[in-house]
Amino acid sequence: MVEPISRGDSDDLFEAVVSQDSVMRWLATGRADSRSAATAMCDDHVAHWTRHGYGDFAVRDAATQAFLGRVGLRNRAQHGVDLGFAVHPRAQGRGIAGEAGRACLDLAFRRLSLPAVFAFVLPGNTASTAVLRRLGAQADGTVHSSGLQCLRYRFDPATTAAAEHVVDDGGAELQLIHAPGPGSPDDRSALCDGLPDPFGVKGLGLVRADKQHTLTGVHEGRPVASAGWLLRDVAFDGLPRRAAGLGGVLVHPAYRGRGIARTVISVAVEHARAAGAETMLLLCRPDLVPLYTQLGWSRLSVPVTVQQPGGARNLPLTTMIYDLAGLPHPSISVDLQGLPF
Repeated sequence: MVEPISRGDSDDLFEAVVSQDSVMRWLATGRADSRSAATAMCDDHVAHWTRHGYGDFAVRDAATQAFLGRVGLRNRAQHGVDLGFAVHPRAQGRGIAGEAGRACLDLAFRRLSLPAVFAFVLPGNTASTAVLRRLGAQADGTVHSSGLQCLRYRFDPATTAAAEHVVDDGGAELQLIHAPGPGSPDDRSALCDGLPDPFGVKGLGLVRADKQHTLTGVHEGRPVASAGWLLRDVAFDGLPRRAAGLGGVLVHPAYRGRGIARTVISVAVEHARAAGAETMLLLCRPDLVPLYTQLGWSRLSVPVTVQQPGGARNLPLTTMIYDLAGLPHPSISVDLQGLPF
């Protein structure tokens, strides 16, 4: 069985993984570490769940509840979402990593509608490579990750077999559906729930561009959240940048406060990355800046120009940026070269 890692799992994580040289040699540190390191890892896992709404799971024996290791989905800002696992030496060779990994891929593709999942493996780690290949991963070059040169593998929804059992992700029961186009008017109406100005920007009089893609969160058969985005060439300090504009982030009033928005935003970012975006931009009210900052976005302090029916104008909203390719932020100006998102 698998369940989200909690801070209370630190001792188990230390005994099963962090204290084991044969396990840690294949991870970022390359050696066994301390109990305090295990505590820091658990804190990091919990923070990841808070930021993205998915993450690493504790793997336990269904009969004895013994901690066997950890497996999960980790979002890396420069690389995307990757599947990782670490299993106690005594539990290796029993198919645990494969079974738990398949459940995570089921979560990634059937529940979250992620466009791709990666895995990074140190050269020579033949056991993990074999597990990834059995799960359907394809070799995808090399990448520099956590200070190490790793082999990269890629999972795609069309070529990855679904799991027989869905992981217990804390009872969220949220399914995300990705579709081309601006989304259903009926879904938008249901999400607004009669609110005349759900985004709080009608008074600005902005004409916005239609979204090219929509991600809809569904709970018990009804839409509860959505976000849209479009791809466009914009100008950063006069130079071209392939950007994705995120907009229309909305959660039904009855479902707010459950962390649904964080998951929708995180998955939308991965779709933009898969489509070739180098940068993601978001226009928001000042009161929402702290939320997006917590999710890894940064506030731009330069003027942003947009097109409107009457001509170009400076944007009256705060612009947030999420870097996908390690490129510098603009220092002079941004021109969205079209209608706002």
